[in-house]
Amino acid sequence: MKKTILPLLITSLIISCVQKEKADIIITNSNTYTVNSNFDKAESFAIKDGKFIAIGSNKEIQDKYATLKTVDAKNKAVYPGFIDGHCHFYGLGLQQQKVNLVGTKSYDEVLQKLVEFQKEKNTTFITGRGWDQNDWEVKEFPTKEKLDKLFPKTPVAVRRIDGHAMLVNQVAINLAGISINSKIDGGEFLQKEGKLTGVLIDNAMNFIKVPRPSKREQIQGLKDAEKICFDLGLTTVDDAGLDKQVIELIDSLQQSGDLKMRIYAMISNNKTNLDYYLKKGIVKTDRLHVRSVKVYADGALGSRGATLKSEYSDKKGHFGSLVNSYDNLQDLAMRIAASEYQMNTHAIGDSANYVMLNTYNKALKNKENRRWRIEHAQIVDLKDFHHFKNILPSIQPTHATSDMYWAEDRVGAERIKGAYAYNDLLKQYGKVALGTDFPIENVSPLYTYYAATIRKDLKGYPKEGYQMNNALSRENALKGMTIWNAYGNFEEAEKGSIEVGKVADFIILENDIMTVEGDKIPNTKVIATYVNGEKVK
Repeated sequence: MKKTILPLLITSLIISCVQKEKADIIITNSNTYTVNSNFDKAESFAIKDGKFIAIGSNKEIQDKYATLKTVDAKNKAVYPGFIDGHCHFYGLGLQQQKVNLVGTKSYDEVLQKLVEFQKEKNTTFITGRGWDQNDWEVKEFPTKEKLDKLFPKTPVAVRRIDGHAMLVNQVAINLAGISINSKIDGGEFLQKEGKLTGVLIDNAMNFIKVPRPSKREQIQGLKDAEKICFDLGLTTVDDAGLDKQVIELIDSLQQSGDLKMRIYAMISNNKTNLDYYLKKGIVKTDRLHVRSVKVYADGALGSRGATLKSEYSDKKGHFGSLVNSYDNLQDLAMRIAASEYQMNTHAIGDSANYVMLNTYNKALKNKENRRWRIEHAQIVDLKDFHHFKNILPSIQPTHATSDMYWAEDRVGAERIKGAYAYNDLLKQYGKVALGTDFPIENVSPLYTYYAATIRKDLKGYPKEGYQMNNALSRENALKGMTIWNAYGNFEEAEKGSIEVGKVADFIILENDIMTVEGDKIPNTKVIATYVNGEKVK
């Protein structure tokens, strides 16, 4: 009798396995937030050929699918791969090869880091980024005298953290042919007592011709940036401003398998890029998507380049300035509106936002589903929020917690009510795209989530949170980092949620950021990052 039963059991097991569908990988015992339209949760999901093929309970998935690779999530939280809606991925990579001035607390510390960097690298042109005079005890722009003494023969050009101001020495000034009489539209050569200080604002920086990185340096930079981003749970990045040569390099590296990050590339606003891409049309591969133009309306608030309707509260008679003329912005918007491309415009000040919102709405009249974006939407006149009804706000929550110490000094108590107003913006359009603007801010999307929802700095300041009436709910912040960013990229049908048929981009976190205490969010570890079902971290 026993001899008869054993073959039957074996046969039954074989038939059962044969009847099951094959999966490349199955995730079990997870606390998965699908971020689908119902915001459903799941225990398990199956992946095949880089896409999700089933989502459900452990039993449902294991009863239907067989695999040689099962990952036990051990009840950890799983989310769709994070998408950064506005960053500088390529710039982050190149920054790894330059002097890093982020976090410097004085001009003397900046100088010390420059000296240390040059001793190690001995470069022919010193470049870097990250200084911020607002973090110094003396909150004034530096002057170049000390820089000239330390580097009398080597040109130095280091950008402010926001990228909208640059400190240069006399050698760099001489190479650029700048004089006390030099003028520029949409920028400024700062002077003191009739002499150049060495600080250049916005378009004035274009005079400085920094040597282009070699192809080897470009490739290394892209790979360095990818590792940093994968380690922090990012699976797609929106790079805000790339040239044709860099986009084509990215494409070649992705096609060869040397670069696995998905990139939504905004082309930089220049004649070469516009003439080529607007004629060529949308470029779309599995990992690269080119269909938008990055435009600048004004500068940054920290360097007083943001364009305001009324004078700066801390600098009488100063309003900032548009970095592109009004007429150019109108013409550009009409040209892009006649193409398939999206227009994504940097607008910080309330005047710049007003100009661009009106420009957009005029250019898009009778045009549906264009998803044009205002990047930053940082200071908006309370009377102008309704203009966002058809315009997607692309915002960076860590700007609020970085700027909150001094922003009100710049704009005053009344205008600050329309600043960093993320919830008010959400109410207008119904969605917001969330990003970091790295390397201006820290790369971590968990800092983004924390700043959006808890509205404090990493030291827990302020105690009650900053302008909490404009904090986002945790659910909306998660949507803003996943499905709404995918929507902003015209990619919501293929990514941004864990649903059947979408690419298998997901992450596993140490803590459930939807429920964990707020102060634990920033230091939550990324356990694993998957792209196309492949573990990349």
